[in-house]
Amino acid sequence: MARRFSIGWQRLALALIVGLLASCGSTSNDAASNGQTSTRSLRIGYQKGGSLPILKGNGALENRLKDVKVEWIEFAAGPPLLEALNAGSIDIGSTGQTPPIFAQAAGTPLVYIASVAASPTGQALLVPKDSPIQSVSELKGKKVAFAKGSSAHYFAIDVLREAGLQYSEIEPAFLTPPDARPAFEGGSVDAWIIWEPYLTIALKATDARVLHDGSSLAPSHSYYLASKTFAEQHPDLVSATLEEIQKVELWSQQEPQAVAKILAPVIGVDAAILEEVAKKQAFGLSPLDDTLVNEQQQIADTFFELGLIPKQVNIRDAIWTWQPAQTSAQ
Repeated sequence: MARRFSIGWQRLALALIVGLLASCGSTSNDAASNGQTSTRSLRIGYQKGGSLPILKGNGALENRLKDVKVEWIEFAAGPPLLEALNAGSIDIGSTGQTPPIFAQAAGTPLVYIASVAASPTGQALLVPKDSPIQSVSELKGKKVAFAKGSSAHYFAIDVLREAGLQYSEIEPAFLTPPDARPAFEGGSVDAWIIWEPYLTIALKATDARVLHDGSSLAPSHSYYLASKTFAEQHPDLVSATLEEIQKVELWSQQEPQAVAKILAPVIGVDAAILEEVAKKQAFGLSPLDDTLVNEQQQIADTFFELGLIPKQVNIRDAIWTWQPAQTSAQ
């Protein structure tokens, strides 16, 4: 009997300890909502292009959100960034138009929170300088490298369609930028579809030829995305982040040299290359209107029709409403 009594008290004590820890966590969250010392965090996934690494470099978000722990995680491409968002490792990130479609089809609970126009020349199809290939139509039966589920994936479909080729008439080589470049230089692939700043880096380092860029294709966009749960629970942090990105966007279009100076140490790319990229980049956030939703839905439908995603997705189901404040360049 004494032993049973002792075990009972041990269990009770354990329950009390668990309850106390839960209470402490709840108190921390309550304190945050009451304006006291906050334990909230904001984890942002970024790539080498776009405004997020500029925002990381200038520290404006940390200065604004002094009671929030801001963390930055770099990714080589959009698909792994959204895999991290699905796993709960990041809260907000930015990708091209294709990754969120693949992610949504895979069940990732994401929301589109803002858009930005992509430069028509910010992505291109490259061939080696001595390649006999002179037109996109000559890619039939050739091996073309690009990252699966990235913006380059849809670029491949679009540029082939324009040339009268089917996607099935090429051999895709699914490679991320760090893996694609040595394959391209080593002759393992016949062509490579890549975006900035990797594009300008490759052109300077390899003397590759641009076989086709996006100038004659339909306009494309990049998107800022967030975990649906995070956006629902912390709309103030989402809005604050977008407002600071918008300030960076407005400033960046006027100061390409300063942009390059901030970016160089953040992403490890030469400032001269980054200044060249910045001069070609499109800037300015926008909420997703019907035109953008329909544009993105058309891309999603194309991937489903080609059997590249497992199910149809409804883009409109994943839209988070944001109304940008009136801001000026600083």
